[in-house]
Amino acid sequence: MLLPPHPEIPFSPRRTPFFYGWVIVVATTTGVLFSLPGQTMGVAVFTDALLDATGLARVDLSHAYLIGTVTSALFLPWAGIQIDRLGVRVAAMAAAVGLGATVVFLSQVDRIAAVLHPSGRVSGFVLLAVGFAALRFTGQGVLTLASNTMLARWFDRRRGMAAAISGAFVAVGFAAAPLLLDAWIARSGWRGAWLQIGAVETIVMSLIAFVFFRENPESCGLTVDGPEVPRPRRPAPTPEAFATRSQALRTRGFWILSTTLALQALTVTGITLHVIDLGAAAGLAKTEALGLFPPIAVASIGSGVLIGWAIDRMRIRTLVWTMLACESIGFVASAHLGHPLGFPAAALGLGLAAGQFGVLSSVGFPRLFGRSHLGAISGANATIVVLGSAIGPSLLAASRSAFGSYEPVLYLLAALAPAIALAAWQPLHPRDVAPSRRDR
Repeated sequence: MLLPPHPEIPFSPRRTPFFYGWVIVVATTTGVLFSLPGQTMGVAVFTDALLDATGLARVDLSHAYLIGTVTSALFLPWAGIQIDRLGVRVAAMAAAVGLGATVVFLSQVDRIAAVLHPSGRVSGFVLLAVGFAALRFTGQGVLTLASNTMLARWFDRRRGMAAAISGAFVAVGFAAAPLLLDAWIARSGWRGAWLQIGAVETIVMSLIAFVFFRENPESCGLTVDGPEVPRPRRPAPTPEAFATRSQALRTRGFWILSTTLALQALTVTGITLHVIDLGAAAGLAKTEALGLFPPIAVASIGSGVLIGWAIDRMRIRTLVWTMLACESIGFVASAHLGHPLGFPAAALGLGLAAGQFGVLSSVGFPRLFGRSHLGAISGANATIVVLGSAIGPSLLAASRSAFGSYEPVLYLLAALAPAIALAAWQPLHPRDVAPSRRDR
């Protein structure tokens, strides 16, 4: 059995001159940023190169992405259990090595396909599906899940602010990524870019995880939030080990949180993967279409910081409502990027929702269900979110193929937001109260 490194190797977190949780915030942010090659944001810039290299149609590539992402999602509940069993350090190191190897494989996917079959198209489709499965499982799945689980375990009363700080830097990194990757491809070619990214993932991220990742404050002889945060006079009415995964799955709150996050993942993944074609349909050039992401990041940062401060004083249900409203605005506006108000409204709606996404996923589940089984519970949620992200690109591609436009499916997805909001009309869970009330 693979054992996690001792918490005091290579150094003891107790010896840092400040609360080590803030190092965890930096490490978490770094882990999520390094998951970028496995995120749709990191794949989208390589889409046209893959189409040219494999000879596949856009809808075929979307289906390969769907198959790969669904396959990865099926293994995420198991991954969440392993994170609880083996720890976030081992999971993050393994994910970094796996992600690096997968990126190297994808850089040669058309050549391998040509060796396996002269035409290359069928084998190219299969190999892309396999590559996307490994890419999504290691990047969007395990590396992101391990990083966010670690952050949630180190904070309680400051969890919202910690998630907001991390989310702000992630938003900047993800927004800049398409333009940076496009420049990287222009300099090194798409193969060279992926080969270099694979080396960085394997060496740098695995080393960061080994040196800086830690399971929880208790294993390091520290306390949640740090000693400078006053604890409540009386203990919270429910223990940290409030719910197991099976118990959480039987609650309405779990499913409302997960579907809210999945709706955002589904639509934004589809928009991101097809953003160049979506922009072209609206009369925008490639650079103009990719320019949608920086203003999204600006809105995401503002939203994340504000919500991160407010979530420590508000109910999870309130955040669900505001996020769904922003999602609906962003989805409708994305169908009209060529309209003078469409582009800024899309950036604002998608950005505000993105800022809330990180806070809700980091704070919602530990607030409602405790920390003891957080990896398994978050793994179940990740499965639903990743399944949503799997469907998105194919759903938008099918709309484009059947109707010649992305508008019908974007309208449909926007209409789902009010339906979820209506389902959240009643309190999500007995623990869905502001921390100040919970601790009385």
